[in-house]
Amino acid sequence: MGEPDPLVSGQLAARRSWCLRRLGMDCEWLQLEAGTEVTIGRGLSVTYQLISKVCPLMISRSHCVLKQNPEGQWTIMDNKSLNGVWLNRERLAPLQGYCIRKGDHIQLGVPLESRETAEYEYEVIEEDWESLAPCLAPKNDQRMEKHKGSRTKRKFSSPGLENLPAEGSSDLRCPLANVASKPIEPEKLHGKGDASSQSLGCLSPALTSLKASERAAGPHACSALPKVLELSCPKKQKACRPSASQNSLELFKVTMSRMLKLKTQMQEKQIAVLNVKRQTRKGSSKKIVRMEKELRNLQSQLYAEQAQQQARVEQLEKTFQEEAHYLQGLEKEQGECDLKQQLVQALQEHQALMEELNCSKKDFEKIIQAKNKELEQTKEEKDKVQAQKEEVLSHMNDLLENELQCIICSEYFIEAVTLNCAHSFCSFCINEWMKRKVECPICRKDIESRTNSLVLDNCISKMVDNLSSDVKERRSVLIRERRAKRLS
Repeated sequence: MGEPDPLVSGQLAARRSWCLRRLGMDCEWLQLEAGTEVTIGRGLSVTYQLISKVCPLMISRSHCVLKQNPEGQWTIMDNKSLNGVWLNRERLAPLQGYCIRKGDHIQLGVPLESRETAEYEYEVIEEDWESLAPCLAPKNDQRMEKHKGSRTKRKFSSPGLENLPAEGSSDLRCPLANVASKPIEPEKLHGKGDASSQSLGCLSPALTSLKASERAAGPHACSALPKVLELSCPKKQKACRPSASQNSLELFKVTMSRMLKLKTQMQEKQIAVLNVKRQTRKGSSKKIVRMEKELRNLQSQLYAEQAQQQARVEQLEKTFQEEAHYLQGLEKEQGECDLKQQLVQALQEHQALMEELNCSKKDFEKIIQAKNKELEQTKEEKDKVQAQKEEVLSHMNDLLENELQCIICSEYFIEAVTLNCAHSFCSFCINEWMKRKVECPICRKDIESRTNSLVLDNCISKMVDNLSSDVKERRSVLIRERRAKRLS
């Protein structure tokens, strides 16, 4: 292709750049940055990834490489591609660098049967950066980073992360903690034990559990209960298997309501004892002793319930920890299932591509078979025409030998003459014959007249022109000899 002018000089203008302009499109132009190596193909490790929409295998994984040589000239190299790289309509040899210059035409791949031009055709240009920027194609690493960012964004916006605030102190747990930290004043419970228990029972189970736990189990139970509530929150629960943790949670709620009732009764008893002591009389000491005894019984029952509840809280914490581990295992299995599904989908796409290639192969085989049949038919027709031609030539030779030969000299007629008996001879031959006899050599009739036959002469001349060179040469020699004898 010769040694073209350099594409890039030693120093480029700051706001001008070289690129490959895609013919017929105002987008997907490929920029050639100075000092970099630009790779083009359909693989993932290239600078610009080209995925053909018409023929997926038209562009190879690493189709070609563009880079600057030590003199600063841009070169292009075919990296052993399947369908080749074409520079100014000439295919490049693999693994050899060719200098390119402004205005050169670059073609990647070959045009299909239904098209006159290839899908990827470019022209080397130099333009201002402002005019090039809107038309440039994104690089492969930019595409991958954008795709990765979109996946990360979708991941963090998924419903599974809505419960992240529950791990620390949040606004969701603050109202519950505030309600649980308020003590119940004895004055409000005086004479209203049943009503207070009913009003507390109407609250949500979570609030009731929190209040009762703070009064009955002390600080340790109060610190453990928010964790239990967080685990039992519907947002935190996924569609998991029925487990003992749900039953334990129901039993925990029932026990907390019982403890709340016992606490209320004990406070009522304390208030009643105080009122009775204020109105102490000698005759009511037995009543005071009885009430104190009942108060001690209530306290012992409350302590027993507190101990049981503390054990149940610990057991419930263990159960929910096991459930959390189980959910993590389910999430891991779900991730593996997703990977398997993606692998199956990729295999299906590969199989579909192979089937499509097989169909294309079958179509090409059918086309080749049809072309072979056409060639065979054409060959047969050609053989028939050749046989007919040979037959015509043989008939012509027979005609020349049998009908157009002089009986005297056994040569083709030279200056044919027709006698009055309709037999024809060469003019020279019949003159020599008449020196001895004046009669026809064939029918022995007297020769009364002779007529020159121009038609026979013209027909013989045209036929002899199609015969071999030996026949032509011999006829020419005979004509010269007879003319020489006639003149002598």
